[in-house]
Amino acid sequence: MEKSRQSIRAKKRIGLMLLLLLLMIVVGILGGSSRITLTDFRELFSGQELTAAGRIILYVRLPRVAGAVIAGMALAVAGAVIQTVLNNPLAGPNIIGVNSGAGFAAVLCGVLLPKSYLALPAAAFAGAFLTVLFVFYLGKKTGSSKITLILAGVAINSFLGGATDAVNTFSQESLIAANAFKIGGLNGVNANILKFASILVIVAVVAVLLFHNELEILSLGEETAKTLGLPVSFYRFLFLMLAAVLSGAAVSFAGLLGFVGLIVPHIARFLVGEESKDFILSSAVLGALFLLICDTIARTCFAPFELPVGIILSFVGAPFFIWLLFHRKRRNRNA
Repeated sequence: MEKSRQSIRAKKRIGLMLLLLLLMIVVGILGGSSRITLTDFRELFSGQELTAAGRIILYVRLPRVAGAVIAGMALAVAGAVIQTVLNNPLAGPNIIGVNSGAGFAAVLCGVLLPKSYLALPAAAFAGAFLTVLFVFYLGKKTGSSKITLILAGVAINSFLGGATDAVNTFSQESLIAANAFKIGGLNGVNANILKFASILVIVAVVAVLLFHNELEILSLGEETAKTLGLPVSFYRFLFLMLAAVLSGAAVSFAGLLGFVGLIVPHIARFLVGEESKDFILSSAVLGALFLLICDTIARTCFAPFELPVGIILSFVGAPFFIWLLFHRKRRNRNA
């Protein structure tokens, strides 16, 4: 009975999150340095030639808002999956080097295949997947503690960051966009790359939801999952692959956005609990909402100037990570 009430409460909260997301999408489309009204938005459906405001909505605001929703959803669900599979609440795509792996592969692909929109998300996925597998393998072989695993991720982040800088140094065309890519942002998001990346994200999120029961069993720990008959190695590999798809797709058009995959799963867990389906759904919606809010702040608070959204995320995420470290230390001391 209690579990049923918790499930109903969780679904109500997810519904409220969806309403807030829809409201924020409207705010994101209307807000910016150029004044846009609802009348301008209706112009898109009039069939007449678009005015300047209509073109801004269609070619600038809509792709940017869609990019924030897709990237936020992807990074948040990737973080939720990684935290569950590694059984480590301090893990996240940017913390353990997954974003850096995707970023290095994306930069390398941009140099070798500069005009291929399809190759970029595929390369970012490959980089993210190889990185997360290496981090997991390193932790398993060394019997690392959770904190040691995070430190290994920091080292991998540093190495891959240096490799990315090396590629940028030797390629002048790549060097031009290197800073924007490393900070992370949604300026200049276009429909071509967003279309393919969004398909990857939607398919991966649906796949995670379809296997939410297996993810919940996996969250109980390796030994318990094996006792319940779950083929742990197969599902761990599957979920890590899906997390890599999500991270790689987001990095391919938004750059190295940090902390979304760390912050949002903790908030989702607090709001709806540990049940996997509700946890993943709320992470997806909250991730989209969180990144859209941060991006709207980044491009409206200092208009006509604009901050990369990665800077806003760093201001929010770094203090949260420090608080999380102290909170876990205090909880372990009291246990």
